[in-house]
Amino acid sequence: MSAIIGIKLGFGLFLLPFVLLAFVFWLWMLVHAITNRGVGEGEKIAWVLVILFLHFLGALIYFIVGRPKGMTSRPI
Repeated sequence: MSAIIGIKLGFGLFLLPFVLLAFVFWLWMLVHAITNRGVGEGEKIAWVLVILFLHFLGALIYFIVGRPKGMTSRPI
């Protein structure tokens, strides 16, 4: 019985850094979406709701799709 508890504890300690990194990433994307000046207010609210309701998946979607990209063309 104690071996099972040890395995569960070891597995939990193994996953802890990944969970903490996922939380920090989620929080970073949430703050970025709230403070993003590159999108309109309606789009900003939509992204915040996506991140809040879909958690890590929503943050990942925002990271890939929602963040403003660099300028596509240089000003002359």
